[in-house]
Amino acid sequence: MIHGPKYKIARRLGAPIFEKTQTQKYKLSESKKVVKKGRGGFGGGTNFAIQLKEKQKARFTYGVSEKQFKNYVKKIIDSKITKPHEHLFIALETRLDNAVARAGLGSTRAFARQLVSHGHIQVNGKKVTIPSYHLEKGDVISIREGSKKKPVFNDIGEKSKAKEVPVWMAYDAEKGIWTVQGTPKLEGEVLLFDLDTVIQYYKRG
Repeated sequence: MIHGPKYKIARRLGAPIFEKTQTQKYKLSESKKVVKKGRGGFGGGTNFAIQLKEKQKARFTYGVSEKQFKNYVKKIIDSKITKPHEHLFIALETRLDNAVARAGLGSTRAFARQLVSHGHIQVNGKKVTIPSYHLEKGDVISIREGSKKKPVFNDIGEKSKAKEVPVWMAYDAEKGIWTVQGTPKLEGEVLLFDLDTVIQYYKRG
């Protein structure tokens, strides 16, 4: 999914929402611009503008289309469950492309999405080519046997050992698998956006 100039989008939203804008080089570049222009960051605006910005931050971070993102939120709102922002977090985190990135198989969510789309990833022993595939507790992620020799997966074992996977996933180095062992928890997570504000944005409609 092409979002446009990532640096400009991140700058406009006031948050390093893309992996390429989370490097030390980018942070240094931005800090110099703030000093030069005398800007103190982003703030103010109407409630609608703030909600829209938070929605865009979340959507771009996970690389989800507007239609998909809206469907996630609307389904949660219509269910009238408590703490809808926590359920939105779970829905986004348990996407297969996100889990592949979290496991260290893809350096970015965009690259992880490509790995899934090109048929390199399996769930429970079966090839899955849908990046938005929803994972559940007990699901097992692995690399398709025919893809293991591809350069992109060179030294994946060592890379995965060094990768800190989220607590809801477990990596078995001997078997080369990643197991969903729980449900993602929003509590304690440091996000670049406020999901409760995102929910409020969609409740306006």
